[in-house]
Amino acid sequence: MRSKPVPVAILTVPETSGSALYGMYDLFLSTNRDWEYLTTGKPGVEVIRPVLVSRCGEPIEVMNGVKVAPQASLADCPPVEIVCVPEITVPPGEALQERFAEELEWLRKKHRDGAILAAACSGAMLFAEAGLLDGYEATTHWAWCDEMRRRFPKISVQEHRALVVSGEGQRLIMAGGGTSWLDLALYLIARTVSVEAAMQVARVWVIDWHHVGQQPFACLARSRQAEDSLIARCQVWIAENYTEASPVTAMIQMSGLAERTFKRRFKQATGMPPLEYVHTLRLEEAKQLLESGEQPIEMVAYEVGYADTGFFNRLFKRKVNLTPAQYRRRFGAVRRSLVTQLEGAAS
Repeated sequence: MRSKPVPVAILTVPETSGSALYGMYDLFLSTNRDWEYLTTGKPGVEVIRPVLVSRCGEPIEVMNGVKVAPQASLADCPPVEIVCVPEITVPPGEALQERFAEELEWLRKKHRDGAILAAACSGAMLFAEAGLLDGYEATTHWAWCDEMRRRFPKISVQEHRALVVSGEGQRLIMAGGGTSWLDLALYLIARTVSVEAAMQVARVWVIDWHHVGQQPFACLARSRQAEDSLIARCQVWIAENYTEASPVTAMIQMSGLAERTFKRRFKQATGMPPLEYVHTLRLEEAKQLLESGEQPIEMVAYEVGYADTGFFNRLFKRKVNLTPAQYRRRFGAVRRSLVTQLEGAAS
């Protein structure tokens, strides 16, 4: 056991959520303390000391109206070994440089000083914007992965992974989307205190590691309507006709464009080649069928447009990181549990 608690700064900005901010704060404070309390009746000694840090150190309101009282400003932040960045709830594509200019410079300084920098969800975009991820592997929330890849081509975006550790000295740590901040906190506890301490926290809080990554939770984030009216018309058509045979050929004919011109305009407008767009629509529908029904996998494949079940299985596994059967077991059980609970409450 270390003689002094590990000092951790949690960056606090208005664009974050109270759950990630205080969730990480609580997990860090819980380390060693709560396990000892539950098993011996006496709180264990503090082994991690988190501090909420904001630009000015003054009370702010974060997402959903949660009031936060930071404990230090960027300028007054005490020396820390770890800096944690929760998610930033801004739309993919929105400019970050001016909005977070002071925070970006502070992150660069902390990195130069030797701190471990850890980001949850879309918070990794601040690392990218600060120029800290060039040449390294990274991950972020699935809705931001394409944006990170587009704006920062020197970064190797690992969208299938829930946790990525990279950079010089392995000091850049990123968790994927949503509640993967739980994984991030557990990893940091294991790295700076001990694996056993992290396991104790997981048991106290009943945390299940997101070992399958974030792809099973992703949806067609890039399906928003294109500004290109011709491509937008094709999007409307394919949303209702993606099970058709040769749907890309049908869209090309509908557009009246040459094949190469259509494919170029479609990708420019939507961020995806037309065939990948079709596959993604089909797989989203397949997820819904797998969650809500019991029909054979072969029937699910056929209903969404695949006559070759083997091809469907391979594509699903590659894109979702689970086989169709694994996806059904995992998310079908969740759906059934929710329905059962709701029906029970209504009776």
